[in-house]
Amino acid sequence: MNSIFQNIEQIKAYIESDGKIKFKIKVSANAKNNSIEFCDDFIKVRIKERAIEGRANKAIIEFFSEIFKYPKSKISILNGDKSSIKTIQIIS
Repeated sequence: MNSIFQNIEQIKAYIESDGKIKFKIKVSANAKNNSIEFCDDFIKVRIKERAIEGRANKAIIEFFSEIFKYPKSKISILNGDKSSIKTIQIIS
């Protein structure tokens, strides 16, 4: 997937215009800090939480909730629950 997004503001604008968005992320769990980096083919997300018993997935949803200022109930992981490559959906 070639990412058309270069920053968070572009994603927010897309959600506001279309009502929802899906995008792929590549996750690194057990990081020093939560962070996000836009790459050519995906969005790289580093999460402090370890990938044990779904903790990293919950942390990903919480992280995106903070970034986008959307309720956690509007953010979901569509696929990749047990993979480092995940598809995220955000609904306005």
